[in-house]
Amino acid sequence: MDIRRALLVDAFTAEPLAGNAAGVVPEANDLATDQMRAIARELAVSETAFVLPSETADRRLRYFTPSQEVDLCGHATIAAYAHLYEDGAVDPGEHTVETHVGVLDIEIEDDGTVWMTQESPSVRRVAIDYERLGEALGVDPATLSDVGADAPTAVASTGLPFLMVPVNFLENLGRIDPDPAAIEALGDEYDVAGVYAFTFDALSADATLHARAFAPGLGVTEDPVTGTAAGACGAYLREIGAFDEFPDEMRFEQGHYLDRPGRIRVRVGADVRVGGRAVTSLDGRLTVPPEDDDDIVEA
Repeated sequence: MDIRRALLVDAFTAEPLAGNAAGVVPEANDLATDQMRAIARELAVSETAFVLPSETADRRLRYFTPSQEVDLCGHATIAAYAHLYEDGAVDPGEHTVETHVGVLDIEIEDDGTVWMTQESPSVRRVAIDYERLGEALGVDPATLSDVGADAPTAVASTGLPFLMVPVNFLENLGRIDPDPAAIEALGDEYDVAGVYAFTFDALSADATLHARAFAPGLGVTEDPVTGTAAGACGAYLREIGAFDEFPDEMRFEQGHYLDRPGRIRVRVGADVRVGGRAVTSLDGRLTVPPEDDDDIVEA
């Protein structure tokens, strides 16, 4: 049996047991895909990042949900680099990481803040019946159509596409009671990872918006704090002209309805960058069965 170090790192927060927990396996050399999938199932968080050597970048990351591999994950990237920095494996400054969507730039600040440059953005407006969307989210369609004229639904991506759904008030965002099957059907139809619902009616005075993310098609009914969706939302806000003067930096709240509050910093300029802190909540070792062994991973 192979013994590997595995961690749970809470991203987009400086407090343990908040933000979005990601699994991190810092030495994933020689692990087969089925072993990575088994480890992700055992850690049972929304995504686990596996750190590997790369021929085209400083490092390579692969990301697995408990059910499948995904091309990119913002919070798991932040978590992985925050751990590497905390562990002394990387220094502050510029780094590169290979992912399935390409090589991305990473910056680590002296205080441990990790910035991730995402893929070039794309934003495509889509017309979705608000009755159908309201049923999928379990809310009155009027909470969506009220803001639809100024903030239309759209598919936005900076590496992982999400359906952007503006909501009129925080109270109604909190009332969302999603129908996972209906949201998964929307995901299949519009080729998105999930739905990113948000409102400009935020909790904190300095927050730009409050958001919730639903990705049942990836095995994640609701994600606490979502870096890839936040970056895509930042690009979307610029595309629709959401502000008279576009801010240099936005701050997105998420996770409060899951008792995992977190905050994502978003900068949209020549490229799209998301940033935040992260803290290790669990550091241990996993026993990994041999490749093609049907046994589960033992903690």
